[in-house]
Amino acid sequence: MDNNLISLIQGAGIVGAGGAGFPTHVKVKAKAEYVIVNGAECEPLLRVDQQLMYYKAEEMIIGLKAVVQETGAKKGIIALKKKYHAAIEKLEKLTKDDETIEVFTLGDFYPAGDEQITVYEVLNRIVPEGGIPLQVGVVVINVETLINVYYAKKGLPVTEKYVTVTGEVNKPVTLKVPLGVSINEMIQLAGGPTVAEFEIVDGGPMMGKLVEDIHSPITKTTKGLIVLPKEHPLVKGKRKSIEATLREAKTACCHCSLCTEVCPRNLIGHKLHPDKLMRIASYNSTCENNSSVTEAFLCCECGLCELACIMDLQPWKLNSFLKGRLSAAGIKNDNNRKPEEVNQFRGYRKFPVKKLIARLSLEKYNVDAPLIESVDETVKGVVLSQKQHIGAMAQPLVQVGDVVKKGDPVANVNDGQLGAMIHASISGTVKSINQKGIEISS
Repeated sequence: MDNNLISLIQGAGIVGAGGAGFPTHVKVKAKAEYVIVNGAECEPLLRVDQQLMYYKAEEMIIGLKAVVQETGAKKGIIALKKKYHAAIEKLEKLTKDDETIEVFTLGDFYPAGDEQITVYEVLNRIVPEGGIPLQVGVVVINVETLINVYYAKKGLPVTEKYVTVTGEVNKPVTLKVPLGVSINEMIQLAGGPTVAEFEIVDGGPMMGKLVEDIHSPITKTTKGLIVLPKEHPLVKGKRKSIEATLREAKTACCHCSLCTEVCPRNLIGHKLHPDKLMRIASYNSTCENNSSVTEAFLCCECGLCELACIMDLQPWKLNSFLKGRLSAAGIKNDNNRKPEEVNQFRGYRKFPVKKLIARLSLEKYNVDAPLIESVDETVKGVVLSQKQHIGAMAQPLVQVGDVVKKGDPVANVNDGQLGAMIHASISGTVKSINQKGIEISS
């Protein structure tokens, strides 16, 4: 066992390369029966992981084997969609004689990459309500995160990020760029926008957020940037306020329960009923004795309920609102059941990605985004956000005027806090330190 692996990961500043950015050194400290590589990449249009599993397969496998050994797991399972033919062929070739690594293929449905759904698909184990995969003996880890583990073993910290830039751009592309490059610069590296008025989704079309400042920097969790016309229906839906959501829910919801019938968490046995929560907007009650408002805590906000709704309502947005209000009032999730079986119709209610793309009016943007790794020399400055992970904000280790080299630590969380170290992504001079981050200019 590599006794230094956890400290190497911590020193490299590795966090989950998507989602909330959970610090990897904390996750790898756990003991587990299985380590599952989440290679589903189920959000439409994104192309990072499927390409990395082909072009960086060896590095990913080395990282995986290190994590398997560190956690004491008996097997590492690479879960990816069966449509990723090139990646599957290469991974199977590299692991054919290794009994500790398995390649598992998933169907092309959304959200296959939700870690609780992935765990059930691979192992038929149901994560308890409000729980994490570790409760059923599993650690789930991202493709790019494992590649970063490989480099950490070589003493190299996280200074770069792979990001798909697609949509209304001249050259859809997946780029490897220094952390802290501005979103605007990323769009220009993809040939610039093809429409005059546009919005940018940071992340996938389903769970991504609209970019408020085009000059904000990319972080360790940035996965994709999707440029869309300002009037695209997806943009309008994301712009809809909670006030409008509540008003429409009260006036238009017909309580048909279609949202619940496609809810991924409900289908694995969790007590989450979006249709009943929608009644709160109409009647200030779930209207049933066996359900409560705290069910909202179980929502992963995948957005499928909105796609199923015949009235174009957004139950997930209501759930997000309820979670915020409940938490502010000091009310915690009291749902912790351990379901023994999934919905008997689950196999028929998986939402195909092809159908999802059509419903989102994204067919014209569902194109290749080839991987390009050599753009470092074109970057003249970066702004490194001090909050690139879940937990505490990293505090500066440098001052204005300091000269730093690529890979030097520039910020870290205080001892005992949850978080991760941040390193200079380019060599240069620290120009400023403010609420936006640490600015370095070459």
